[in-house]
Amino acid sequence: MKNFYNNNFVFGLCKIIFIVIILFSCFNVQAQNYPIVKAQKSDGIYSLLRRNGLEPTKYIKEFISINKSKLGKNNSLYVGRSYRLPIVDGKATVKKATVVRKTGEKGTPSKTIVFPLFGKKYQTVTIKDHQLKGAVYYLISGHGGPDPGAMGKLNGHVLCEDEYAYDVVLRMARCLMEHDAKVYMIIQDLYDGIRDEPYLIQDKTETCYPHDRIPLNHLARLRQRVAVVNKLYIKHKGCFQRMLVVHVDSRSKRENIDVFFYHDKKSKTGQRMAETMKNVFQKKYDYYQPNRGYSGSVSYRNLYVLKHSYPTTVFMEIANINHLRDLQRLIIVSNRQALAKWMTEGIVRDYKKCHYKK
Repeated sequence: MKNFYNNNFVFGLCKIIFIVIILFSCFNVQAQNYPIVKAQKSDGIYSLLRRNGLEPTKYIKEFISINKSKLGKNNSLYVGRSYRLPIVDGKATVKKATVVRKTGEKGTPSKTIVFPLFGKKYQTVTIKDHQLKGAVYYLISGHGGPDPGAMGKLNGHVLCEDEYAYDVVLRMARCLMEHDAKVYMIIQDLYDGIRDEPYLIQDKTETCYPHDRIPLNHLARLRQRVAVVNKLYIKHKGCFQRMLVVHVDSRSKRENIDVFFYHDKKSKTGQRMAETMKNVFQKKYDYYQPNRGYSGSVSYRNLYVLKHSYPTTVFMEIANINHLRDLQRLIIVSNRQALAKWMTEGIVRDYKKCHYKK
């Protein structure tokens, strides 16, 4: 009889321990801090994973496992429903900038930003100075996603406006970060990064911040970007804030252009910033090509992004994609980098002028 009770006690104890282990395991799974994303129209598991920087073939099984109760027939996704993303090496998979502290040559701490959007070669950005500390910039490259924008042909290659504008904007973002600015890339592509190739392959993988699908409809696309910027502007209320929009123009094949700057008719600060940036380009052209001249100008235009965006905004056209010499300039990497550096120099001058006025 004694052995019977002892056996029952041991069996009951084992049963309790087993239940505790199961509960603990379930709690551990639930406690994982999974990144959450919303499914967009036409999304399948593959496109959702790819848009968030995950290799579908590698992570699809885990995705299905952690979202089993939220999937439809044949593991389909529901538009607007939130889904968990797998965690890679214990870290969230959504690409964001991280900050690392390093020690400089003289032992002084320097700040290094790791910004994956720039690509592996350029993702590590060292803060060189603090000239733009406290300033917030919103950068938009024209078109993207389903719309490549204006298109030109050179040496058998098709050159698309969205790819070249995006590359210049990425480079400008990196230059601004080197001066300790807070930068938002409103149009993003998780796969491109800064590219040093002359011919940039066209794709449709661009999204709108933070990772929303870009609509094909022109007005819907503009409204989407402006809404994102205005929301961020309110978040950073009280900070120095500016927006820069970069496009490649489409004009007559006979008309090569220099960089043109546009501002809203009612914006005096926008006009001043545009003129400051234009003056930098004028001086650069005078120095590097003294006999060429510079035909860029500053004027106002009745554009949606200029009229409806909260921050002071400058809109730039950097080339004519239909002109041979402009195309030849665009495919040269050093030219795209020079555009970004000169834009940044104008931005820094604008920031200093505003602060000195205070």
